[in-house]
Amino acid sequence: MSTAPTSTTQSKTVDYFAIFGLPRKLWIEMSTLEQKFLQMSWKLHPDNFVNASEQERELSLQRSSELNDAYRVLRDPAARVEYLLGIEGARKEGEHKQQAPPELLEEVFELNESLDELREAKASGSGLAALKSRLESAEKNFQQKLGEVDGQLQTAAREWDAALQADAAMRKKNHGASQ
Repeated sequence: MSTAPTSTTQSKTVDYFAIFGLPRKLWIEMSTLEQKFLQMSWKLHPDNFVNASEQERELSLQRSSELNDAYRVLRDPAARVEYLLGIEGARKEGEHKQQAPPELLEEVFELNESLDELREAKASGSGLAALKSRLESAEKNFQQKLGEVDGQLQTAAREWDAALQADAAMRKKNHGASQ
């Protein structure tokens, strides 16, 4: 099987997509992933192996751990992208690390300043309403930007998956024509 990175190490035996019977795609249906996770976790639950041999219990724990790792990675869009690029060999560790956009860093800095001001105002008992209003407005703006980025990520993932599918179809067609 393919190399499959976990949170801290590389495992040479596990393909997170294969665990759930999913194609290697950037965009996966979350409800399908969750349903398969719940079904598989129930089957691997330690309570089902109380009367099993020690070896069967250990295997159950190992598979349960792999299942949890796979679910944790595949349900997170950013982790899924990094994982898929890793197993496809398109990225070496530490190479092309993504930097946060300067606008986002500036906004986070401003939010931290506002939080400090809120703490000071709370301690002194003055100006709380204005600061609370500013923070609520900033939160709304931040959530809106997050929604926009999630939408862009979803669109890019679907375009990537479609391009891979088209490439695979073209290779199959060309391979068939050359025989």
